[in-house]
Amino acid sequence: MDAIVLLRDDHKTVEKLFKQFEKTGDDDTAERRRIADQVIEELTVHAWIEERIFYPAAREAAPDTTDHVLESIEEHHAVVWMLSELKGMDPADERFKAKMSVLMEQVRHHVEEEEQEWFPDVRKAMGRNRLTELGARLEEEKGKAPRDPLAVPSATGA
Repeated sequence: MDAIVLLRDDHKTVEKLFKQFEKTGDDDTAERRRIADQVIEELTVHAWIEERIFYPAAREAAPDTTDHVLESIEEHHAVVWMLSELKGMDPADERFKAKMSVLMEQVRHHVEEEEQEWFPDVRKAMGRNRLTELGARLEEEKGKAPRDPLAVPSATGA
């Protein structure tokens, strides 16, 4: 699968989870916890494969995307930090829903920038064969990626 298609599929998966979360009621803490745990895993894996595989390849193929890549890494840092806080938070905590809302806003902004502003440049610079090769590497790395945001070095500031 093409790397950009794979990353967009991840974005769609997370967006579906966000919409499910937004439909939960205030008393539905068990469902909020279940959805949040899925979001935590999906975004942790996604950030891991982007930073380890996709971003370096994007910078190499399309040097004009360097500023976007660096901004994306910083956005990941903030997101992974929030994920690590959500992981240990009681879903009945009055701040749980608020923290998820801020996370959703940040992730949606991040996705929009990637998909609209610089994925097209990367696609043009890499071409179909290179993106397919890269997609295979991303898929393989997903199997090795941490599922816990506390296992991601940027979550602890390291």
